[in-house]
Amino acid sequence: MTVTLGEVVAALEARYDPALAEDWDAVGLVCGDPDEPVERVLFAVDPVATVVDEVVETGAQLLVTHHPLFLTAVHGVPAHDPKGRLVHRLVRAGAGLFVAHTNADRAPDSGVNDALAAALGLIGTRPLQPSATDPRAGLGRVGRLPEPVTLAGFAERVAATLPATVGGVRAAGDPGRRIETVAVCGGSGGSLLPAAAAAGADVLLTSDLRHHPVSEAQEIPGPAVCDVAHFASEWPWLPVAADVLSHDLSGRVEVAVSTRRTDPWTAHAGVGR
Repeated sequence: MTVTLGEVVAALEARYDPALAEDWDAVGLVCGDPDEPVERVLFAVDPVATVVDEVVETGAQLLVTHHPLFLTAVHGVPAHDPKGRLVHRLVRAGAGLFVAHTNADRAPDSGVNDALAAALGLIGTRPLQPSATDPRAGLGRVGRLPEPVTLAGFAERVAATLPATVGGVRAAGDPGRRIETVAVCGGSGGSLLPAAAAAGADVLLTSDLRHHPVSEAQEIPGPAVCDVAHFASEWPWLPVAADVLSHDLSGRVEVAVSTRRTDPWTAHAGVGR
């Protein structure tokens, strides 16, 4: 039975309610005809050229990304503009683009943060910063490891679990510190450090941490911190989102996760010097 793009969008928005998105965010259908049929959906973190290459190569009719293509006002999409070129290529290939960003971050059960927590094996998880409308939803997650580990051991677990990137995994704190309660936030979650401390977390795992906040956090009681690549922290959501879409549409669409690593960093030198 044919599935239309409109039906796929409805299924995605049922999981990733647009109402959960930040006011500044740009989520939902970016391009595509809701009446057109969809047989294959590709999931990726970033809407960039190499991922659009994969859309064209695999014949997907819909690309679902976590990061938006447009976050500021757009008055045109000429093909000589890098982002406009992506839209033209998708339209010529008969493919749409759908974005689930901060709504996917906050979504319960199958969202970015639940996926990250599950990948690390956390149990008894709950939102670190609950949504006012749904206590199951919200930013970040906090839970427990089945068995305590040291901070150094936790960093090794993270490195073994998330996609490898040239930046690797960085930790701040006593490497021998006992880690049991873990807070996570996919993407840039440094602002949740106070919430992680209030939740009694032994460590906060997130991305894009800056020098001064990390340095200052080490001077007061509170969690250690673990910093990973932005791309790597959000990647675990892709197979989860693909699986739930397939389930919600009773297997009537083929789903796939992009094989392209879109972390922008390409080299690292001077480790440990």
